[in-house]
Amino acid sequence: MTDPAEHRIEKAQLRRAPKYGVFLALGAALGIIAALILTFAFAGGQDATDESPFTGVTYTTTQVFGFVALICIPVGLALGGVVALILDRTVGRRTREVTVDHERHVEPPVGDED
Repeated sequence: MTDPAEHRIEKAQLRRAPKYGVFLALGAALGIIAALILTFAFAGGQDATDESPFTGVTYTTTQVFGFVALICIPVGLALGGVVALILDRTVGRRTREVTVDHERHVEPPVGDED
């Protein structure tokens, strides 16, 4: 006995879209790199024994990196998201129509041997 199958050809719109997670991860990575650069570029030769002229507290390089990273990582995430949105809007306009072969295979119930 042959199984009943449904077979039809349809038209579909094909559109490419960027992977937002990749762009957000790259933005966060660029934020970390920017935080590292800013931490060591503007250290000004200060050691851990120098006090901050504004607060009178001594901050280690690791603490300064953490403070700067709190700003740079969200900015990097936002920039990565904006780049992904811009790419989605520009690349998303270009859609093309493709032909899709849609086939549905239905198996008879188990135990039905007629």
